[in-house]
Amino acid sequence: MCGITGWVDWELDLTQQSRILEAMTATLACRGPDAGGTWVTPRAALGHRRLIVVDPAGGGQPMVRRRGEQTFVISYNGELYNTEDIRRELLAKGYTFYGHSDTEVLLTAYMEWGPACVERFNGIFAFAVWETAGERLFIARDRLGVKPLFYTCFHNSFLFGSELKALLAHPWVKAEVDAEGLAEVFILGPARTPGHGVFRNLAELKPGYYLLYDRRGLHLQRYWSLESHPHQDDLKTTVAKVRHLLADTVERQLVADVPVCTLLSGGLDSSAVTALAVKAFHSRSRGSLHTWSVDYIENDRYFQPSHFQPSPDGPWIKLVSEYLQTTHHSVYLDTSELVKSLKAAMQARDLPGMADVDSSLLLFCREVKKEATVALSGEAADEVFGGYPWFRSEKALALNSFPWNRAGRERLSILSPELKAAVQPEEYIARRYREALQEVPALPGENKREARLREISYLSLTRFLPVLLDRKDRMSMAVGLEVRVPYCDHRLVEYVWNIPWDMKFAGKMEKGILRLAVEDLLPAEVIARRKSPYPKTYNPAYLEAVSALMLEILEDPTSPILSFIDVPAVKALVQSREVSSLPWFGQLMGRPQLLAYLIQVDMWMREYKIAVR
Repeated sequence: MCGITGWVDWELDLTQQSRILEAMTATLACRGPDAGGTWVTPRAALGHRRLIVVDPAGGGQPMVRRRGEQTFVISYNGELYNTEDIRRELLAKGYTFYGHSDTEVLLTAYMEWGPACVERFNGIFAFAVWETAGERLFIARDRLGVKPLFYTCFHNSFLFGSELKALLAHPWVKAEVDAEGLAEVFILGPARTPGHGVFRNLAELKPGYYLLYDRRGLHLQRYWSLESHPHQDDLKTTVAKVRHLLADTVERQLVADVPVCTLLSGGLDSSAVTALAVKAFHSRSRGSLHTWSVDYIENDRYFQPSHFQPSPDGPWIKLVSEYLQTTHHSVYLDTSELVKSLKAAMQARDLPGMADVDSSLLLFCREVKKEATVALSGEAADEVFGGYPWFRSEKALALNSFPWNRAGRERLSILSPELKAAVQPEEYIARRYREALQEVPALPGENKREARLREISYLSLTRFLPVLLDRKDRMSMAVGLEVRVPYCDHRLVEYVWNIPWDMKFAGKMEKGILRLAVEDLLPAEVIARRKSPYPKTYNPAYLEAVSALMLEILEDPTSPILSFIDVPAVKALVQSREVSSLPWFGQLMGRPQLLAYLIQVDMWMREYKIAVR
């Protein structure tokens, strides 16, 4: 993947501002360590950092193409998986191509079809096209939001970038937050309201949207959304279609001119992707597929089985790797490194995130990058097929809020009275929850339970999944590793969205329909394995380390977080010997992760010199 940034201005001569564009672009060097470039005219300037995956010689950016008097310039981050289909269609229309990159195909598609081109794309992308003739900027983001894109609009100018850091590098953009920004961090975080940039006046382009900016102003347009309709296929046909769609998307996503691997946990989701990748490798005579897994030194000694994480991954990984005959690499992380990397993980997001769940992924991706440039991963299977406990928990289904926030009261209890008065946390959560439910495309005649599960599915896809996609994108791209997510293929998502829940839970198992679709590819034990989340450390040394670091923050009067937390309550949390039975976010974020999240908040406020307005 890559990093993109740009600036349109109706007053300033941007040829005199190239140093600012270069500074914005330089912040994204980690996303594109192989090459960089800028394109500058008085009215528009585009920047690009490139990670070379396809067409090393012909895919440089920003890319310029001309048609008559018109000039089109693109800065693009992403991967198209139907490049050849679109290329053939454009060749038939008389276009000529000078390389085999998807960048050139995407730009030519825009030249032919304009903004409607995005509806033809199968892939993950965030890109910008400047049209010189009409002085118009077009930016777009993929349907599920796998690739990030942020922007801000001033009176006479518009800025955009792959990450918040690119915008913050502009002298006009200040690291300021208001009450809503504080609510996003302290109340919803590490989740985020779609479209919210947390920093004042910064916005995220929502998944499935494009934006047009010209002298008349800014126009936002949604080009994709889920549609609800009755499912017409029987079980056998449904299983076959799920298998076909998943196999097709895995095969498409293996296209690269660099080494490709898969990330393997031994669970159903990553094992299915790996099995299909092995099958595709064999059909193309590409040799042995390399697989990678992560765990922690001495985790076998400290592992504590729970409802959320019933068994360690190690034996399952070994079983799958041997069964599929992959070349496997195991990465073992030291607990002390997780704490040391909390700051780097926060900087990768430009926000506090999933604590050690982020930092461990960052360290893991760093090791994978030494051997591969592209990896396939299993994100989104739980959101698409209904794999989380909250899809089957009556308490979670009855909860009138986001089901992953079940320990919300414990979290709110450590906030300062002043912060709670300013952001009204209960009302903020309720408002964001109501907004989300209003978006759900209802199916007329659906019974109450099916309708509620549809709501939970929508919440998971649009409010929970983005946290994981942001995490995977930022931690992998921070080290120049491209991670692809087959379960985010929009064709698969659209089809599974309307499968009835008794069919999705075939065999009375979560993700039952997926299990049936891949049951011939994997050992029976793996097909039957219960959902188990990303591994975290159980070493008590981690809790001790984050507790000690949190106490240092509490005792330092210059710590910026002190104004926003109830210091005695946090100190009591640090010193408590009780173990909460509920994670405070998702399935993984227990007390150690809550403390680490607060540490990241303090680091963020200090490092970015956050001002509250």
